[in-house]
Amino acid sequence: MTEATAQTPAQPQQGEPLLRLAGIGKNFGPVRALSDIDLDIPAGQVTALLGDNGAGKSTLIKCVSGIHQPDHGEMYWQGKQIHLHSPKDATNLGIATVYQDLALADNLDIVANMFLGNELERGFALDEIKMELAAKKTLADLKVVTVRSVRQAVGSLSGGQRQSVAVAKAIMRDAKLVIMDEPTAALGVTQTQNVLDLIKTLASQDIGVLVISHNLIDVMAVADRLAVLYLGTMAAVGPKDEFDNQSVVELMTTGTTTRAGSPR
Repeated sequence: MTEATAQTPAQPQQGEPLLRLAGIGKNFGPVRALSDIDLDIPAGQVTALLGDNGAGKSTLIKCVSGIHQPDHGEMYWQGKQIHLHSPKDATNLGIATVYQDLALADNLDIVANMFLGNELERGFALDEIKMELAAKKTLADLKVVTVRSVRQAVGSLSGGQRQSVAVAKAIMRDAKLVIMDEPTAALGVTQTQNVLDLIKTLASQDIGVLVISHNLIDVMAVADRLAVLYLGTMAAVGPKDEFDNQSVVELMTTGTTTRAGSPR
């Protein structure tokens, strides 16, 4: 199995998903958290990962993010087999995870947060002008128009604006897959819509998006594909049009559905 850090990312072959999970399993002692998970995540599409508490969503994204190593199964990135030893391996490939806490420094401004740990230098000083221009361009490319100034302290931003900054930070590091964990949790109506628009913008730029959410209304508004976990197994996966709210709820709570035409 080839280490992720030893590979040079290449363009996926025709019809090849950006990320493919094949038979992924993860145990914690005697507890089986994931069992034989198969999932394709295409570029330029939004895949929603759904499941009740304890279904295995967090464990799965931690495997994809390099935090956990699967006990069995294989992962393929742009058609090449990979093994992620650490979050740095995932980041180097182009996999960025935006967790609920967003990992932002409230006392720093937007520019400083977006370049934290990757500051640009000019001689013996920081190149503040170049970093500010790059931050503005990235936010503009993501159609983020609600931020008054990139010199605002992140602690003064709304929840939706903070999500935008966290995503922009990932994009600046050439992310090809952005994983968003409950991105609209505890947001108001306007802020939620801004985040959903941001997710759509990412997909329109040929970036793969994996969204973990309990909110079916938000999911149905942005997702192209749904993947439903039940007690560590993949209950169903397929295009959004093959599901309705009732079938999703049944799959999340029982692992099966009585709705005709729904995916297995």
